[in-house]
Amino acid sequence: MNLIRASIRVSGCVQGVWYRRFTQQTAQAHGVTGWVKNLVDGNVAALLEGEEQAINAVLSECRQGPQNAHVDHIELELQTYEGEFDTFAILC
Repeated sequence: MNLIRASIRVSGCVQGVWYRRFTQQTAQAHGVTGWVKNLVDGNVAALLEGEEQAINAVLSECRQGPQNAHVDHIELELQTYEGEFDTFAILC
């Protein structure tokens, strides 16, 4: 089992289209923990922790987003797994 941590920044039409809720549901479905939040610049940020395969599955779905979203780009930074989360939360 290869545990990783991924920090992402999603740009495009990703606010006001249920992107955060979509990300939370997708992460929970794959057993990934962490958080997602809107940024003041109109982008969305997320921090994901879990098995590498699960993180990759979440990232794949995040590239599509929910029905009304349009993802232009995802910046990805892989980090050392810390295991600091028990759930996946939507932050304000």
